[in-house]
Amino acid sequence: MPIIRFVHTSDLHLGKRFGTMPDGIRSRLVEARHEVIARISDVARSHDARHVLVAGDTFDTETPSDNVRVQALAAMGADPSLNWWIIPGNHDSLAAETLWERVEAEAPPNVRLLSKPEPVDIAPRVFLLPTPLPHRFPGRDLTDWMPGAMTPEGALRIGLAHGRVQSFHEDADTRDIIPPDRAVSARLDYLALGDWHGALPVDPRTQYSGTPERDRFKHNGPGSCLVVTLDGGSPRVETVETGRFDWQDVELYLTPDADVGSALAAHVPQNAVSRRDMLLTLRTNGTLRLPEKGELIAAGRSVADGFGLFRLLTDGVATEVEAGDLDTIAAGGALRSAADALRNETRDEAASETDRQIAARALDRLWTLCQEEA
Repeated sequence: MPIIRFVHTSDLHLGKRFGTMPDGIRSRLVEARHEVIARISDVARSHDARHVLVAGDTFDTETPSDNVRVQALAAMGADPSLNWWIIPGNHDSLAAETLWERVEAEAPPNVRLLSKPEPVDIAPRVFLLPTPLPHRFPGRDLTDWMPGAMTPEGALRIGLAHGRVQSFHEDADTRDIIPPDRAVSARLDYLALGDWHGALPVDPRTQYSGTPERDRFKHNGPGSCLVVTLDGGSPRVETVETGRFDWQDVELYLTPDADVGSALAAHVPQNAVSRRDMLLTLRTNGTLRLPEKGELIAAGRSVADGFGLFRLLTDGVATEVEAGDLDTIAAGGALRSAADALRNETRDEAASETDRQIAARALDRLWTLCQEEA
């Protein structure tokens, strides 16, 4: 029985612009996506893997800039001993004829585009069964040809596909769903999937690699790839971290009299240098007194500049406001009248939830400003 070890990755989304991100982090995120090609290569070399399988969405769009395409191919071609096998996904489907024509014309010999659903031998008695997407919404299961694909007796069969194995919306088109048992029905030793950006095992022979460099808060932590070893038995799969940036979206539940400084500090790395490569969103909820909420906001501001991106969301925190709390804003006069009016608005059941939240934020801000001036 042949033996092969390879890297399974997908969803590099090279050329993603991160247009909704602040200027300070945007260019760094763009560059990290290009740098991940070298990190994947390092993983392959360190694990003695000669092949990298890219399960779709190498590029973020069907029209990446020339420099994104040319530089990506140069990075993949930097080590001629590594073989890159690429299928188009839904973001860079075969409908992008100009893109893939240029890739085929410019690619170094170790980078191969798999543009047809047919077996491809990548090593002695080892075959890839690729499913390139013809366009963004194929409207059918593109892996349906795999069970009938003929390969030599005893050869290893590796499926390479991009798509869903289940629908997450009731009204979604389900015609393109990949059957979860496709590895069994097609006699695959392994089915390498792309599209889902988090590493996800479907069964022992079917896995999503996740993106090697995160691009959103949907999945916590840095990106990774999979190192897969096949020898005819159960696949041996190792997850290897490749991402530069650590994305964290954290729920933080707070109660009155909570030590808000300690609660926040629990999610702030002690290594201040590592914060530069962290994007942290803290979604707070529960209830705090006005001074505690002000302390939380002030503590967030004190660490924010050390992070690649820091967001402290406090709209989910109800604020308990006592008369004595407003005394710390002002004992009387126009400032106290404004504070009283905001407090009343936060409690006005006739007001919309949005208006009550705006009043609460304004009161928080007023209290914080007054403490800064004190």
